[in-house]
Amino acid sequence: MLHGESFSTLLGKVLNKGPCVIFVQDEDGYLFGGFASASLQLSPNFVGTENAFLFGLTPRMFSCPTTCYNDHYQYLNLHQQTMPNGLGMGGQFDYWGLWLDSEYGIGSSSESCTTFKGYQQLSGKKQFKIRNIEVWAVGDPKLHQPDSDEEEIGGGRSILDKNAEDKAMLEMIGKGPHSDGLREPQE
Repeated sequence: MLHGESFSTLLGKVLNKGPCVIFVQDEDGYLFGGFASASLQLSPNFVGTENAFLFGLTPRMFSCPTTCYNDHYQYLNLHQQTMPNGLGMGGQFDYWGLWLDSEYGIGSSSESCTTFKGYQQLSGKKQFKIRNIEVWAVGDPKLHQPDSDEEEIGGGRSILDKNAEDKAMLEMIGKGPHSDGLREPQE
């Protein structure tokens, strides 16, 4: 292993790097993986877009685009007692299209997965041991998107200038504008 055998090390290399392709080889020699259409980031929620897909390369080549039946495209969580800890794509908890457990070296691939069309079990066995894994970044990472309560970086609009429609509605019912005059003078 080039970078060792640690889920934490893997995350350190792939978090927030943009869309990526994940390649897994199990101990039976099956080669398979998935395309994560959004940057991998820790969250208890499913993320990604309908551009995600799973694929098999060996012993048979196939790809599984999304069905849009659900939005369980990608999931990544760690250090949680009540949620699964690992990287998942498709399906649902305990019935993943592809699951890489945070206990590095093991994974699973269910017999069926409603998230991906034409899905076939990716690995030789439902529960598998990982022989090799590679993750390739294939797109630009998304830049930080400020929350609505944050001021944008680089001279963007102030929080006082945002939500003009909301500000107008508050004025119409006599509840605003309380923040006018709070802006510091520009030098």
